[in-house]
Amino acid sequence: MSVVARRVADALVLFWLVVTLIFVLIRMAPGDPAEFLVPPTATAGDAARLRTDLGLDRPLVIQYARWAGAVVRGNLGESFASRQPVSRLLLDAAPVSVALGGISLLLTFLIGVPLGMFQAARRGRALDHLTTVLTTAVYAAPTFWIALALVAVFTYGAATLGLPQALRLPAFGIRTPGGVLHGWAGFLDLARHAVLPVVTLAAVGAAGIARYSRSAVADVLHESWVGTARAKGARSSRVYGRHVLRNITPQLVVLGALSLPGLVAGSVFVESVFAWPGLGKAMLVAIQARDYPVVMGATVFYAAAVIFANFAADVALPLLDPRRMAKSA
Repeated sequence: MSVVARRVADALVLFWLVVTLIFVLIRMAPGDPAEFLVPPTATAGDAARLRTDLGLDRPLVIQYARWAGAVVRGNLGESFASRQPVSRLLLDAAPVSVALGGISLLLTFLIGVPLGMFQAARRGRALDHLTTVLTTAVYAAPTFWIALALVAVFTYGAATLGLPQALRLPAFGIRTPGGVLHGWAGFLDLARHAVLPVVTLAAVGAAGIARYSRSAVADVLHESWVGTARAKGARSSRVYGRHVLRNITPQLVVLGALSLPGLVAGSVFVESVFAWPGLGKAMLVAIQARDYPVVMGATVFYAAAVIFANFAADVALPLLDPRRMAKSA
């Protein structure tokens, strides 16, 4: 079996273990979906009939076998609450989460890598220590706390201070309620609503990337070829932008794959705080309502995205680092 085939097999096994574990855990959680769906005047018999209609009266093994068989056929089931196909609900919500996560991940590296290189170039100095303290504090802070702090400052705080309307960032939703904007005006309205969610995710991610980049760049700067390049008169921008960055690129690729789970977890809280209708918001609402099919559908999407990102990094790493390719050969 080739290396790629073995990694594909490992990824598939890991994916199925993750979704199986989530399937068992959500059904072990307290709460009966039927009690959330029946009206307050319903009797115990009504709840029992609904539980039978949903298939929740069957043993857990039978429920799992039915769900797994449907997933293999490409059917994620039907939402308990809305009676709509789960795949349709996820497809409606996915573009919001993909756009939010993609822009945040891009900004994470565009900010975090240069910041880490800046720290490494000044390692041991006061500015390096100050930046390290700030990045550690931001990285350690809960995502929802940062989101609420930004809302307090740039929404309610800006209004209290009487700042111009252009400086008061909206806190909830992706569009201004009560208005239908198109074209450039609609794009600007969407962009203003996206500032706080994107900044929340990018700040936490960039802080972590900066800490890792600082360590990676500091290790590279001790190499002899860096001193040789400087002795030949190479500018610092060329040394860092071409030689150093090229050598840490394989590590950044792996870091990008490893940072995806944190971005996914953070998006759940961020979408909930800012009321963005993405996968994270849909999953949180489904968990509260015990809407098992939607929870499992979102789990399948998130698990597949994270595992695929790690698989892609494993495959791309030997291509980016010839030393690893030589070892695998």
